[in-house]
Amino acid sequence: MEKKIESINIMQKFSLFEKQWTPHIIGELNGQYVKLCKLKDDFVWHSHENEDELFMVFKGTLLMDFRDGRTVEVKEGEILIVPKGVEHRPHTNGELVFNLLFEPKETLHTGHVESEKTVKQLDWI
Repeated sequence: MEKKIESINIMQKFSLFEKQWTPHIIGELNGQYVKLCKLKDDFVWHSHENEDELFMVFKGTLLMDFRDGRTVEVKEGEILIVPKGVEHRPHTNGELVFNLLFEPKETLHTGHVESEKTVKQLDWI
């Protein structure tokens, strides 16, 4: 079966869901999912043992804390790549942030940490 090749309107896809910190899949390539997520307030400290993680901000400002005390600000139109094994905590300054992620299919968004925010079954939109 041949896959349908068409463009994806990312902002239209963001309009299809409201739930925060719950990734939604919009595509896949080379064993990776392309995910959209709305972020607000604090997430959990976590790391990904075997995978780098790419964050691309479409709306708002994402703040990424690291255990060495640094916080990196990621603004609209910017990306941040967190290397595998680096513990991090995404959060916002109270605004709603629209974020796109590239992650291997098997990657849980909370890494090795299980919390009330862990989503194991992701929906395609």
